Order: sequence, then structure tokens, then C-alpha cells
Amino acid sequence: MAAPGWRHITRWRRGCWGTAVSETLWPVTGRSASSSAPFPGRVGGSSEPGNEVKPSTQILSKSHLGFSLIRPCSRLPSVAALQPLCCRSTHSDAKLEDPFTLAQKDLTTLYDDIKKELFISRTELKSLCDYYFDGRGKAIRPIIVVLMARALNIHSDRSGDLLPGQKAIAMITEMIHTASLVHDDVIDGSDARRGKRSLNEVWGEKKAILAGDFILSAASMALARIGDITVVKVLSQVIEDLVRGEFMQLGSKENENERFKHYLEKTFKKTASLIANSCKAVSILVSSDPEVHEIAYQYGKNVGIAFQLVDDVLDFTSGAQQLGKPSAADLKLGLATGPVLFACQQFPELHAMIMRRFSSKGDVDRAWQYVLKSDGVQQTSFLARRYCQEAIRQVSLLRPSPERDALIRLTELVLSRDK
Repeated sequence: MAAPGWRHITRWRRGCWGTAVSETLWPVTGRSASSSAPFPGRVGGSSEPGNEVKPSTQILSKSHLGFSLIRPCSRLPSVAALQPLCCRSTHSDAKLEDPFTLAQKDLTTLYDDIKKELFISRTELKSLCDYYFDGRGKAIRPIIVVLMARALNIHSDRSGDLLPGQKAIAMITEMIHTASLVHDDVIDGSDARRGKRSLNEVWGEKKAILAGDFILSAASMALARIGDITVVKVLSQVIEDLVRGEFMQLGSKENENERFKHYLEKTFKKTASLIANSCKAVSILVSSDPEVHEIAYQYGKNVGIAFQLVDDVLDFTSGAQQLGKPSAADLKLGLATGPVLFACQQFPELHAMIMRRFSSKGDVDRAWQYVLKSDGVQQTSFLARRYCQEAIRQVSLLRPSPERDALIRLTELVLSRDK
């Protein structure tokens, strides 16, 4: 499995970034056992000498309702002011193993195993179901699940080898994710996915919906065979979250102070819930300790949110060739993502556009320009880095192992990806 091209991660130099977010970044808890735990400590740069960051205006602050958005500082570092950095300063003793190399041995048969689950006699339905399982995906979610399972096994005084149920969860995770993509493309009317024509574009919406349903049903059958009722409950929560997240995406909050909270909750349900609950599921199979379950869940949740935040940034910074889908796709769908919500603080004109979902003539182009003129992209990137740092803090509580260190390394790759 070839790793995608990754770029160096950058960090902001000493300047106005300072307190860019409050200690509490994530007000939405899902079904976590100790779900209200905030981010520890002050928000800012590394504590390394010479890299202290001066306090500045907060972008997000905690209130009894969730988040309050406050106008950010206007003086921001230019691209030229960026310098390379990785997250290893948060956990300096980690070897930062390559996650793709470590996960390779457990995922060599991933897509073959999925196709066996989808084995059917009807040629056309088989073609639809196999369309996205061609080995061209990044398989980030199965990689995270496999590495987490191995790290947890070592933490629990077992060999690092996967249990059969843990390997099945990695496969099920990819199946649920792909089924959700098929349905999303129908809802959004997308004509491209993973660098090729979308399934609904090739076979039509009705057949695409049926194919997504079939993949989801096959994943459910595989889940039932694991035979652990708690695991079934945990992963069933993902299906509920995906549906609720899609409904949240269809609406928007008029109250500006609630809008960012709505965005983060939707991001959790549509993207992070699958990773968080999959990590929790593999922990349940090897440990009865709720604290271990929570570590796994929190790592997946924070990485998942960061992954989507970066994806929202890429919608403004990468072209269709890098993403495999048209850029500015979210604006065209009427969606106000992180860069737009941050930009709204500097350009209040965006508020009306957000409420009408960029439906008036010229809205998409004007919103695009406002975002590029603002610090929205930088602030969203910074927020993603904060979530990755919390993911590192959580996984660092596990016993040292190559797989644990690979999960730390993976946070760097999430931040630096360009597609």
C-alpha cells in the first residue's frame, strides 16, 4: 500500500497566534465514557526556548452554550514566515515509526477480504460494490484501527498480533466509510470520487443508493459475526451518527455563536465518530479497562476531527487534480466550513451568504475571495494542529511500542497531507 505524498508540517512563528483557541476545543461528546474532558493547559506554540508565543485575541471561547466566536487578531504571519515543525515536540521520545509500513502486513488482503464479503452472483451489483474497493484509496481508517489494535494489545501484555475480531473491525470500518461516500455523492450530486467518475455518475443515483445499502448490510453481517454485543453497539453508534451528521449538514445555525459548535458537532458525526468508535471497538476486544477504551476513543475522535479540518482547508488550497474532486466543492454545496466561519469574523458580509447557503449569483466567488483575504485557512489549520496535539497526548498514555509511535507519526501526516 503506497503512502500518499506528504509535505512538511509548518508551525507559526512567534507572533499573534498565541491563544488561538480556548482550552476547551470540543464541546460535543458522542458516547464517550468521560466525554467532557477539555484540552489541558494553555493553547499556543511549543514550550521550547525561543518559540514562546505571545497571548492574543481568542478566536473561540467557552460559554454555557458552547462556543462564542470573537473577532480574531488581524495581524497574521505570511507564508514566508512559516518554518518546518512536526508534532514530535509534544512527545519527543517517540521514534515516530512509519504507519504505512507497520500496518502493511495486516492490510495486504484488505480489499480482497471486502470483496469476499460482497460476493454475489449478479454481475452488475458486484461491479457497483467493487467499484471503490480497487486498492486506490488511502485506507487511512483501517491503518489507524490496525495500529491502535496492536498498540493496545501490547499495552495489555499480549503479543502485538491482531485478534481476528480486530482485523475484522478494520475491514468493517473501511466498508462503512465507503458506503457513506456512495450515499454522500448521491446527496451532493458529485460526479467525481478518488480521481475517477463517481459511482452515481456511472450507474445512476438509484443503483448507487442500493449499492451503498448493500455494502452497509454486508458490513453489518461481518460485525455480527464478531460476536461481541458491546462492539456491535459501539459500531452501530457510527451509523446513527452518520445519519444525524448528514441531517445537520442540510441545515445551518442563524445564531453566529452556535454556528461553530454546530460545525464541529457535524464534523464529529460525519467523520470522527467512525474513527473514534472503531478504535474503541478494538480496545474492547483486548481490555476491560474503561480508561483504555477512553484513550482509544479520544485518539480517534481528535485525529478524525483534525482530518476533516484539513480536508476543509484543502477545499480552498488544492485543485481538483490533488483532491480527486472539484475544489470549492463545499461552497458550491452551500456548506460553511471552518475557513468560511473564521473568515466571517473579518468579513461580516459572509453571514448573509452563509444563511442563504451561497445560493445567489456570485456568492461562491465572493465567499472564496473573502476566505483567501482572511486568516480563515490559517486558523482552521491551527485548530487542526491543536486536535492532533491532543490525540498525541492521549495515545502517549499507552505503553511504548512501535505502533503507538506510528500513531503519533500519523498525526503529522494528517496535518501535512495535500490530498
